[in-house]
Amino acid sequence: MQTLIIIPTYNEIENLQKLTENIFLVLPQTNILVIDDDSPDGTGRLAQSLAGKNHKIKLIQRGGKSGLGSAYIRGFRYALENNYDFVFEMDADFSHNPKYLPEFLKQATQYNLILGSRYIKGGGITEWGILRKLISYAANLYARIILGLPYRDLTGGFKCYSQAALRNLELDSIICEGYGFQIETTYRIYRKGLSIKEIPIVFKGRRRGKSKISRKICFEAFWKVPLLRFRRIYPEPKY
Repeated sequence: MQTLIIIPTYNEIENLQKLTENIFLVLPQTNILVIDDDSPDGTGRLAQSLAGKNHKIKLIQRGGKSGLGSAYIRGFRYALENNYDFVFEMDADFSHNPKYLPEFLKQATQYNLILGSRYIKGGGITEWGILRKLISYAANLYARIILGLPYRDLTGGFKCYSQAALRNLELDSIICEGYGFQIETTYRIYRKGLSIKEIPIVFKGRRRGKSKISRKICFEAFWKVPLLRFRRIYPEPKY
């Protein structure tokens, strides 16, 4: 069973090495793919050094800041090309605790997509103010209503895909970045009739560095969610 954890980075030099160490403590056999967008702080150089010392760490260095969604799409293509069975999305800033990875993998043997959920029993958010919590909750409620999805956490970025789920995403036609990307990928898998399960996680605010959230990312998710509902871009499944 081959697993790959995709970690997009931009200015994460304070977090990356410690995060990879923590990941290998709980999933020692996994591979990690760092996709760095030419971080000015030297994150790419650090990732290259780590990859040189550990063959389980891979690096894709991109020429500039191209966005979260395109980074994951590049990682998904790499995963399919290299025949990984299960593929994780994970943030680099310790908001996603590696301790949950074994439970993700356990559930992934029975479902096509596992969502780390802040909004089901046992989940939660720490180190966020009330306004940010309200915005996040409202965004998820908005997406659930517009798209008719039964899942509580659609904007989270801690996920695990089976190979079949990745093959059904139809990567060439994905239109969203940021939060919208997370919503769109879950919606596509749901529309294909593949199995999805939420498991509880406690999301922690960024430990080091600065948040990458912008108004542009939030606005994109707002106007593209209805577009997902009415676009007919879902071909027959490919298993």
